[in-house]
Parts: sequence; C-alpha cells; structure tokens
Amino acid sequence: MTLAALLLGIAVILAASGAPGLIQPPAPLSRDTYERPGQMVVLPDHRRLNIRCLGHGSPTVILESGFGASSQGWGTTQPRIATQTRTCAYDRAGYGFSDPGPMPRDGAAIARDLDYGLKAAGISGPFVIVGHSAGGLYARLFAARRPKDVVGLVFVDSSVEHQVQRLEAAFGPGAGSLDGLERRALTCLRATSARKTAVDEPELLACAPPSTDAHTHEINLRPATWQTRLSELESLFTSTSDEVDRVGALLKDVPAIVLTAGKADGAAAGADDPGAVVWRQFHHELAAGFLHGDQRVVKSSHLMMNDRPEVVAGAALELVQAARKR
Repeated sequence: MTLAALLLGIAVILAASGAPGLIQPPAPLSRDTYERPGQMVVLPDHRRLNIRCLGHGSPTVILESGFGASSQGWGTTQPRIATQTRTCAYDRAGYGFSDPGPMPRDGAAIARDLDYGLKAAGISGPFVIVGHSAGGLYARLFAARRPKDVVGLVFVDSSVEHQVQRLEAAFGPGAGSLDGLERRALTCLRATSARKTAVDEPELLACAPPSTDAHTHEINLRPATWQTRLSELESLFTSTSDEVDRVGALLKDVPAIVLTAGKADGAAAGADDPGAVVWRQFHHELAAGFLHGDQRVVKSSHLMMNDRPEVVAGAALELVQAARKR
C-alpha cells in the first residue's frame, strides 16, 4: 500500500470513529426502528424481502449479516457508513420482515435473493459488500453474480469455505462443530411446530424469549424461522462452500479488506493459542486470494460490528473512497 493510500485509510477510519475535530459518530439506530420494515420489495416468485437503506452517495455499501442475524445486527455500524454514502442492510429470507424462502437456503439461493431484491428496489451498483461471519461466504457469491458492479469487499471475522473440515484437519474430529447450533435449531423447529396456544413451555421460551422486541418474539415462534436456520447450517460448509470454490479467481481484482478478531490491534497470535494461529492463517489465505487483499487484526470479539463499529465502517468507507478516486 502506498503512503497516500495509507493516509487516506487512516483519515477515513478517524472520520468514521468520531476523532476530535472530525465528524462525531451518529447514534445507533434505535430498537424501535427494527419493529417496522424498511423497504419491502417483491422478488420474481412474489416473496417479499426487507431492505433498510440510509444515507446518499455511491458506491452503495451492502451489509450481509452472519448466521442467525437480521439487519438489526448493523444498527451501530450502518449509521456511521451513512454519513458518507448510501448503505443498505437487509433481512435474508426467513429473517426479520422478509418472507421465508424455498429450501435449501444455501449461498446460491441467498445471493440470488439479494441480487433480485436490489434490482426490485432500484438500487444499482457500484457496490462495496461487507459480510460478517457466514455473511462473508454469501458476500463472495453475490459478488460473483455482479463482478462488474462490486468494487470492494470487507470480511468481518468471516467464515471460510469448508471451515469445519479444515478445523478438524488441524485439531481432530469435532473441532469447529456446528452440532450445538444445529441441535438448538432442531429443538426450536420441533417446539414451534408443536405449539398450539401455550407459549410457556420451557423449550419454547428458550427459542422465543419474551425479553426480545414484539416482532422478533413473533418470528421466533414460526417454524419457518428455524427451518431456515437449520438449512443454512446444513449448507454452510458443504454446498455453500462448494459454490464458493467454483468462484475461483473471478474476484481476484476486487480490493478486499479482511478484518480478523484478536486480543489486540495488529497483534500476532502466540503459540499458546493455536486456534487463533489457525484462524489468522485462514484469513491470511482469504486475503491472499485477492490481488489487493489486506488482512488486519482487530481487538474485538467475533461480533466486531458491535465491539468496533468504527473499524468496520472505516474499512468500508476506505474502499468507497478508493473506488471514487478510480
């Protein structure tokens, strides 16, 4: 990276984080915001998809959530990006206000829905795509559908293709297993499918806790919600990963920033934490798949968009500014 590009990146990150003398970060979107839909668009098969956009300008930053998360997961990051360009988060099929979709809910189906949804909303490229966790795989598959429109990719502690199999190869059977998530989805699918009028069953309360907002509580009582999640989990490191494999080098020219969660900004993983060493290696390989790929270690938990929204927004805006210069 040139000195000029580095300084540009620092300036964008500082602006997004509200450094003294620069733009102060806007308040997160309120919880009430997510109790009503944004823009409901109709897909070719007549299903509805909820898209929530803020700000103005181009490129548009598209936010792809991780497993189990709706557009609500970007409530702190999205307003920061919106200070400088348009940014859109959306509810995948079966999440939030979006209608459930046909099975399987693999990456190809998810990327196709987003593609059709943006067209229905009249939202054209260029795009910078930000994908968190499993959303990093879906982001690549959407970009493969629109390679001429995607001008940047940000991976937020992203999952990688065939992740479970690769972790098992490194650490043995059961490493990185999704069994716990799958068991919960199955339990909740059975509980919501069997319910009639009683909502005080222990299993049902665990799946749809009353502490959540009214709309989230209601969708967590739908069997389709848990069927969707179960299908995503079953596909994630099998058919979805195979789909990502087939993308090959199609996206190699897209500038990419890979944000890896760690114990300190820029810190190397020590030998006493072999899991972190392997995770960073996965992300190093992900960044190396792009001619202009940059991996950055960020002090954060896996939920980086909550812990460090200024870093996530800064990375997205860095790619926005670079695309504008080009």
